[in-house]
Amino acid sequence: MLLHICCANCGAYPLALLGDDFEITLFYYNPNIYPKEEYQRRLKDTKRLSEISAVPLIIGKYESAIWSRAAGHLADEPEGGKRCAICFDMRLKKTASIAKINNLDIFSTTLSISPHKNSKTINELGKTISSDAGIDFYSGDFKKKDGFKKTMAISRKYSFYCQNYCGCLYSIRKTD
Repeated sequence: MLLHICCANCGAYPLALLGDDFEITLFYYNPNIYPKEEYQRRLKDTKRLSEISAVPLIIGKYESAIWSRAAGHLADEPEGGKRCAICFDMRLKKTASIAKINNLDIFSTTLSISPHKNSKTINELGKTISSDAGIDFYSGDFKKKDGFKKTMAISRKYSFYCQNYCGCLYSIRKTD
């Protein structure tokens, strides 16, 4: 399985959960993350999670300009709206492509661990991409059964960096 991962926090529990049933390779592809320093910070702990778990990691290119062209016109969309669907679609398509290139049988994503992400949208996109790409997609809603609490507990155990926004420029919360 090629498991798309957006950060160590979101990946910790899904990786543990799926590790019993799949031989997993992680795929870090997140052109939406802003700024580049944030991208690097999340990647650093994703590398640590890979090492701790002894799971291979493929690092995709940081294609922020491609993401901006695809989703930037939706800057005023609310979090969870059309911009997010474009972002999910972009990352899942790349994950399916990399899975096929690497002769893996199935792909999935850790995105559904977040209580702020619509798992139904993510899974519908994954199934459509799966059909188009000719590779299986593992549908999941990893936040169920206290999945988010479990992933945060693992994250605290390893002192993974915990961000306060999804990743894109438009999701940054104002803090006073």
